[in-house]
Amino acid sequence: MNPELMPDNPYLLLTPGPLSTTKTVKSAMFRDWCTWDDEYNAIVQQIRQRLVELAGGAGNYTAVLMQGSGTFCVEATITTAVSDAGKLLVLATGAYGRRIADIARRCGINHAVQDNGELAPPDPDRLKASLKTDPTITHVAVVHCETTTGMLNPVEAIGSIVKAHGRHFIVDAMSSFGGIPLDVEKVGVDYLVSSANKCVQGVPGFGFVIAKEAVLERTQGQARSLSLDLYDQWRTMEAHHGKWRFTSPTHVVRAFSQALIELEAEGGVAARYSRYCGNHRILVEGMQRLGFHPLLPAELQSPIITAFLSPSHNAWHFNQFYDALKAKGFVIYPGKVTDHDTFRIGNIGDIHAEDMCMLIDAVGDAWPSTIVFSRRDR
Repeated sequence: MNPELMPDNPYLLLTPGPLSTTKTVKSAMFRDWCTWDDEYNAIVQQIRQRLVELAGGAGNYTAVLMQGSGTFCVEATITTAVSDAGKLLVLATGAYGRRIADIARRCGINHAVQDNGELAPPDPDRLKASLKTDPTITHVAVVHCETTTGMLNPVEAIGSIVKAHGRHFIVDAMSSFGGIPLDVEKVGVDYLVSSANKCVQGVPGFGFVIAKEAVLERTQGQARSLSLDLYDQWRTMEAHHGKWRFTSPTHVVRAFSQALIELEAEGGVAARYSRYCGNHRILVEGMQRLGFHPLLPAELQSPIITAFLSPSHNAWHFNQFYDALKAKGFVIYPGKVTDHDTFRIGNIGDIHAEDMCMLIDAVGDAWPSTIVFSRRDR
């Protein structure tokens, strides 16, 4: 099908993924592929190579693709990387950091959690103290962009501490990879985890792990699951030139290959980051004009997704607001913060400045009482 003949979506997804994709990415899924075919496996190999290059890991890193959502890849990483003799320290700043800890708990992995709350980044002094006083800690994990709030955690500073103490560093870059510049070599990342349907702007169906090859090589036999064995998945892809151990999501893989081509055509990660930052600026400035306030201070905020405080006026009902915006062509996210009533708006995917300007107009129409009530009620 000609992409220009495809029907338009009735709305834009202003979410952290799945997100709005281009017609050309969607049209790539119209062809069927065989998982054993050399042409298809060559596409897989090209994807793996390109991911390593995007991460700044050429020469020392490898990429492993894994069926399922991003959480599948996080679980594959945690349950393969941390041995029975190891211990994981989780730096939690929201629901997705806590999910890493929950994976460790359910799988019987020795772990500890430093939970600094949802409104503050990890405490570097507390991290240093833990690594200094607890020699059993072998791995440290953190979420780069915590989409509970939109917080961007300082992985560069955390990585320097982890490396200075000789531990392994796991970064959940689910909602940041491909949209925020990050060099795994410079940061000292041993495992970076992300998903096809985030900033690379593919569709859901698989995730990937960009791992330091020398570290991954030492994990043979450590996995606590057959299907989520990251080492075995890697060895199969290496030995069979892109072959997956079990049935791969062929259509999604082909769409992701097209998404990588479009990322490069846009100008790479730096250009996409610039677009996302522009989208975010229009969003925040426009919402503030209408009386909405971001949950986080600007210095902690990522350009990926923003949590806004809900109006305190009794006329406010999120579901009504959601439905009104959806009717105007925009789908947003409910809040996920424990102690504050919030909602979230993302600006990644095939979203541009003109889309954000139209969103602000739609918000003004959907909640006109914001301007009247916001100052008095807060």
